[in-house]
Amino acid sequence: MIAFHAHFDGRVIVPDHTVDLPLDQPFIVHIDTSGEGEPALREIPALQWLADNAVVDDLPADLSAQHDYYLYGTPRRS
Repeated sequence: MIAFHAHFDGRVIVPDHTVDLPLDQPFIVHIDTSGEGEPALREIPALQWLADNAVVDDLPADLSAQHDYYLYGTPRRS
């Protein structure tokens, strides 16, 4: 396992120092905070997140029953 300090610039993770890794090689990245800087994001329950991020929109009343019709244009279910 290779470990190094890095920071997130809002778009990509940038190593703080040169890292000797093979080019064009896929990696699995595990993120742990180092305890420095800002505190880690607090975890919230999924239902609370959904409630906090819900949007009011003019969606059709039969969207759940007719989702294939709206997504793929298939004939409506009876």
